[in-house]
Amino acid sequence: MIVVTGAAGFIGSCLLWQLNKAGIEDIVAVDILDNTEKWRNLTGKRFKDYFQKDEFLSLVLEEKLPKPKAIFHIGACSSTTLLDADYFIKNNYEYSKTLAKWAFKHGAYFFYASSAATYGNGEKGYNDNDDATPFLMPLNMYGYSKLLFDNWILNETKNFTDSAKKVTGFRFFNVFGPNEYHKADMMSVVCKTFNSARYKGRIQLFKSYKPEYADGEQKRDFVYVKDVVMVMNYFFNNPVRGIFNLGTGASRTWNDLARAVFKALGKASVIEYIDMPEYLRPKYQYFTQANLDNLRNIARCAHKFMSLEDAIKDYAGYLKNNDYL
Repeated sequence: MIVVTGAAGFIGSCLLWQLNKAGIEDIVAVDILDNTEKWRNLTGKRFKDYFQKDEFLSLVLEEKLPKPKAIFHIGACSSTTLLDADYFIKNNYEYSKTLAKWAFKHGAYFFYASSAATYGNGEKGYNDNDDATPFLMPLNMYGYSKLLFDNWILNETKNFTDSAKKVTGFRFFNVFGPNEYHKADMMSVVCKTFNSARYKGRIQLFKSYKPEYADGEQKRDFVYVKDVVMVMNYFFNNPVRGIFNLGTGASRTWNDLARAVFKALGKASVIEYIDMPEYLRPKYQYFTQANLDNLRNIARCAHKFMSLEDAIKDYAGYLKNNDYL
């Protein structure tokens, strides 16, 4: 049995798609559907059972589930603006610890979602070596909750027991692609601006508030979700202990991204720059770029990531038709 939490969410549902492509169907899907439309992300996917998040946790604590082979813990609150620290601790930290301990107990592989938000403003670099992790300085509570769990995992696995060797964390950079439509403010800029570019002929980006960056020249490591789940599938078949960056290793500007959207639509680029909300300015990352040395040299993952332009062209096909992966 393979468990996927956050299975109806963005990355989780795409992971289900990837696992199904590999012929894997003995899957327990876990999520919270609430009043969102994300249930649509489960349509067409093949899995053995579905549980709501709290019900699943109760079954884990009561040992009423079959022994898992692997757990992909992708579910989390990913809001970078939510201020409820207690919720982040309960949802992103305590829940994650419970599932990790369950995996340790049964000798299951434990794969989990960390985040590039742990790197904060990047002043300490984007090095995913274990000895660098305790010194990272996130800019928001979401990033801190992920860092808190990363540090807990490192402390739990420092003795390199057999169970601990089966733990892999993924530090996702700026992931975009199909199945993210339900994420509201946390949707990628591609998803947020596509219809504006399509129907109004313009895209709005935030102004820069640092003199070393012109408007729209802030840079991120944008990575397509299809690449992300292919790399995750690689680790499922070739498990390696550690926390690994999952980005492309290339940093591109928001202007590059906007121009790629217009190109996918066959339209001329018209970009407007708007004020960034004041509450966001001190928490804003101006530059991210995944260091892939460990992914390439330790995990031996040679996956070739799609270019930003090719990925957006592929994604545009889904957005034009309101399709799901």
